[in-house]
Amino acid sequence: MPKIVHKQIINAPKEICFDLARNVEVHTKTTSHTNEKAVGGVTGGLLEEGDIVTWEATHFCIRQRLTAKIVWMDRPNQFKDSMIKGAFHSFIHTHDFLEVSEGTLMIDTFLYKSPFGILGILADKLFLERYMKNFIISRSMELKKIAEKDR
Repeated sequence: MPKIVHKQIINAPKEICFDLARNVEVHTKTTSHTNEKAVGGVTGGLLEEGDIVTWEATHFCIRQRLTAKIVWMDRPNQFKDSMIKGAFHSFIHTHDFLEVSEGTLMIDTFLYKSPFGILGILADKLFLERYMKNFIISRSMELKKIAEKDR
């Protein structure tokens, strides 16, 4: 199972970073390159533990839907979301927020399993793991811009 870990320093309090990371409208802004939008479940505001959201986005020129559930939340330190339906066999995405001298250290840990057995493993090695890492980095950098905008 590939594991992607990305760390981002944000010059803003962790409470603000935490809330931005679970805000549906901010998520849409930070994933605009895939035209991602919430189309089911919670479609606006702040996601809470137990909430389910269905995202629709374009990846690899294919319109896809993915449904995830917030399975754990310890505001403002950590939350975890897990896929309950979508293109992956499974995934768990852990979002950690640590107070540091520069503001907040946001850590995304994305652990996933591709479908299709050996073909999925091959896809991971050829392109999918790199694609997912770039997706997470891009979203993180956009979230940083939003958090630091008024500081």
